[in-house]
Amino acid sequence: MKVLWNDQIVDREVVRIDIEDRGYQYGDGIYEVIRIYNGHCFMLAEHMARLESSAQKIKLTLPYSIPELTENLKLLIKTEGITEGEIYLQITRGIASPRNHEFPPAGSVKGVVTANVIPFERPDEMQQAGLSATVLPDERWLHCDIKSLSLLGNLLALDQAIEAGFDDAILQRDGFFTEASASNLWFVIDGIVYTHPDGRLVLPGITKLKVLQLCRQLEIPYREEPVPIEALRNTQECFLTNSVWEIVPIVAIDGQPVGTGVLGSITKQLQAAYIAATKNKSDSL
Repeated sequence: MKVLWNDQIVDREVVRIDIEDRGYQYGDGIYEVIRIYNGHCFMLAEHMARLESSAQKIKLTLPYSIPELTENLKLLIKTEGITEGEIYLQITRGIASPRNHEFPPAGSVKGVVTANVIPFERPDEMQQAGLSATVLPDERWLHCDIKSLSLLGNLLALDQAIEAGFDDAILQRDGFFTEASASNLWFVIDGIVYTHPDGRLVLPGITKLKVLQLCRQLEIPYREEPVPIEALRNTQECFLTNSVWEIVPIVAIDGQPVGTGVLGSITKQLQAAYIAATKNKSDSL
């Protein structure tokens, strides 16, 4: 298996991560997960723009330019021969010794880049059958707009949901829904699609961006505003979006069916439009 290590394509076995890499010790870094369709990265420019934004928010200087990173990702995909899959890109702040909580002086360290690509097929069964979820308090930090390596809050919520017999957790803060454990969260109420607005409480999802575009194209009314917990009783459809799963319905929440308890018509319409968009070369690089 070949991987990207800094600016080189190498065998995975030769990669060595220093014990004082700040990503390893502090989770001090950022990442992106990008879907590959027909050998091309979907919405790669948007992913790289978010990567750059996350880096700026944590004062991380990217060790390579966005064009350089982009070309290396394309080369990795070509080298591995993956046509349908996903690519994981991670950049840490780098190696600083001795270990110290404060950020190292600018220019004293160089970020460490790793990336790997794996085959992955669209989860058709999940997209049709849907998932169950439970509502849990959103106990993550207040910088959810940064795609940070520090994901313990997300993992704890997902683990709690799974231990209780559910597929996922949908999170609420101060009486309003924010996200799922690793996905943007959507509701359909009286024919209107709702999702939480971007900001520090949610990740600015790339799939979310595309779904909002599709709503405009399909003339589906939507609102970017927080949905209160009590609105669940009036919810006809609920779904999740992320780059790997695309669009997946939530058909039951805390044991109660959402709407009719099956894939809803608006969710299905958006799924079809999204799949069509993945075949559009203008969105792929």
